[in-house]
Amino acid sequence: MFKARPAQKTVIDYTGGRMGVAAVPGSGKTQTLSFLAARLIHDGRIQEGQEVLVVTLTNSAVGNFQSRIDQFIHQFGMIRGIGYRVRTLHGLAHDIVRERPDLVGLPSQFNIIDERESGRMLESSVRDWLLAHPEIEERYYSPDQRNRNFNRWIDLMVEINQAFIKKAKDLQMDPLEIRARMNAASFDHPLLVMGCDIYSDYNRKISLREGVDFDDLIRYALVALRTDPDYLARLRLRWPYVLEDEAQDSSHLQQEILNLITKDGGNWVRVGDPNQAIYETFTTADPQLLRDFIAAEGVQSTLLPNAGRSTRTIIDMANHLVNWTVHEHPVPALHDALFEAYIEETPLGDPQPNPPDELTKIRIYPPTKRISSEREIALVVEFIKHWVSQEGHEQQTAAVLVPTNAHGDHVIAELKSAGLPFVELLRNTAETRRTAKQLEAVLTALSRPTDPRQLQRAYVALREPELATEEGEHGQIEETARLLRTCQRVEQFLYPQGGADWLAALLPQLEEGVHEELRWLRDHLRRWQAAVLLPIDQLILTIAADLYEQPADLALSHKFAQMLEFYARSNRSWSLPDFAAQLNEIASSQRGFSGLSASDTAFDPEAHHGKVVVATMHKAKGLEWDIVFLLSVSNYDFPSLDPFDQYVSEKWFIRDQLNLQEEMLSKLTALIEGDEQALTQPEGVATLQARQGIAEERLRLLYVGITRARKELNLLWNIGRMEKNQPARAYLELDAWWKERNHDPAA
Repeated sequence: MFKARPAQKTVIDYTGGRMGVAAVPGSGKTQTLSFLAARLIHDGRIQEGQEVLVVTLTNSAVGNFQSRIDQFIHQFGMIRGIGYRVRTLHGLAHDIVRERPDLVGLPSQFNIIDERESGRMLESSVRDWLLAHPEIEERYYSPDQRNRNFNRWIDLMVEINQAFIKKAKDLQMDPLEIRARMNAASFDHPLLVMGCDIYSDYNRKISLREGVDFDDLIRYALVALRTDPDYLARLRLRWPYVLEDEAQDSSHLQQEILNLITKDGGNWVRVGDPNQAIYETFTTADPQLLRDFIAAEGVQSTLLPNAGRSTRTIIDMANHLVNWTVHEHPVPALHDALFEAYIEETPLGDPQPNPPDELTKIRIYPPTKRISSEREIALVVEFIKHWVSQEGHEQQTAAVLVPTNAHGDHVIAELKSAGLPFVELLRNTAETRRTAKQLEAVLTALSRPTDPRQLQRAYVALREPELATEEGEHGQIEETARLLRTCQRVEQFLYPQGGADWLAALLPQLEEGVHEELRWLRDHLRRWQAAVLLPIDQLILTIAADLYEQPADLALSHKFAQMLEFYARSNRSWSLPDFAAQLNEIASSQRGFSGLSASDTAFDPEAHHGKVVVATMHKAKGLEWDIVFLLSVSNYDFPSLDPFDQYVSEKWFIRDQLNLQEEMLSKLTALIEGDEQALTQPEGVATLQARQGIAEERLRLLYVGITRARKELNLLWNIGRMEKNQPARAYLELDAWWKERNHDPAA
């Protein structure tokens, strides 16, 4: 049975009312909430037909909660699966709308458009609008960028319009209402016009499918609750207790939905860590909502401060970052970036004791030594080589945490080159990139059928010589690739006539294995060239059927085929090079692709002992490892509002490096709130204002990174591609703190 710490006991003894709980990293909040749900059921706090409603952030967390609640219910001697319901916000909204779709004007059998399909529809709307309005590109593309990349421009416009639509729905505004307010204010800023037009076209496409997207579900759920008081009363009776997990990532709509359900005698427990709010810049989450709730009158507020995850020294480092940020950060505007809650070790006799402090190893790369990103990664690879060679490393877990997927791709390339064991937890998995690379190489070769370089490139992509395992296989593949490069007339290889047979001429000097490879390639290329007149999706499926046997590879190829078929419908003039370019962007991680590697599935570091996990710091949230490397802790990825700082959200190819997303959203918010001053402020003001929010979130992201480590922590920084980066302010402070703690100013 769950042995509660004193602080946890305050939560599990809860009987009713409103409670706000700030939980530090590793404090066992999931275990605590799960036990509370089971205890409320066991103690008879709910009646027949009622449920304890648990709302959490991800689908994997839903499964985790269900498993733990069932475990506790079983220990109480009750029947599993009865008396509670665990949902994500989207799942809860679906339950509410599906029961009464008539309240929001939906048919009884409405469709839910998933993120992949809605993304396609949005991209189609964006592409059509931009082609009809080239003036927007002329207005914002930097004039010194002569070779403009239209796909890059499209991707940015999709990103900012997606943020616009999310924000509009969070504000409960549809395109007609936005347009009416623009007319009333006599204000037609080009970004607002674009956002409103694309929002309207996107909504039209959703309606034609008699469907809703995930953001619509949340908006409609709130409309349904407000529309029918009797329906709301029934839901309040059904869910007398609401337990909310990860409340630091709650949005205004989520808070309003749960507030309505728990009004008039309802009971609401909100648990989260304001210091782990790291999604604000790309979702509608607002971490201030939880902080305000905890401080509100009539709310029982408490703290879960004990965590057994890390050694004392690593805890002290995380606590120092909090204390320095709140009280001593040289930029006063950032003093509120972190919530003043400090991690404490677990009490004596706790089932999760902290690792012994003598196991602590902290390494901070000297701030005075300037290194490139390549050298930074090389240092990490050197350490991992040493680690892998040590006896007992098979019982340890390790992670390299990076700020961006692109940085992670470089780390993986070096680990792979060094033959080191790794696990990938990035935007696109290695399998996704590999499949995209192979299909792209084949399409390019088919589009340039007489080019021996593309023939060789396709062969190398398909055979992947670096993955050769059998003796002699690597040399055989390399020799085949070399010969292909020498084939001056490709048609004499693929379709020999008369005496002009390139392969037959080589036969006397070929090893049997090389000859078999060349015949394999010729047979497949002939088949694929015969299929080039097929629609692009059928061509991709034809190629995939010849190349792949594993169900996962075939399913991924099917998704690529669907994606390219969508582009074909939207771009009638596209040919093979255009489709290949789309696959190349996925292969090189220039864009994400929702393949089979669902980021929402559970990941367990304990299943990967002896291997190094490569993940972004965002994806590492909720996870922990014995050894952690934090890379690129520079003023580019972790800015602090200094004049020389740069910001990822300010794209280098945009005029004056405007943050177009914030410029757009600030106009929308000002329009809705009737703030004339903000509405008419010049371009660039919103970009500068957004920097504070970015800097605040990045301090929280660094805190998350530090608190992933159990025993060993390594911090590094690099000078960046332009060689202008400096160590982040927080990096300098942690380095100074570490030197002072060790009485080693020269360290």
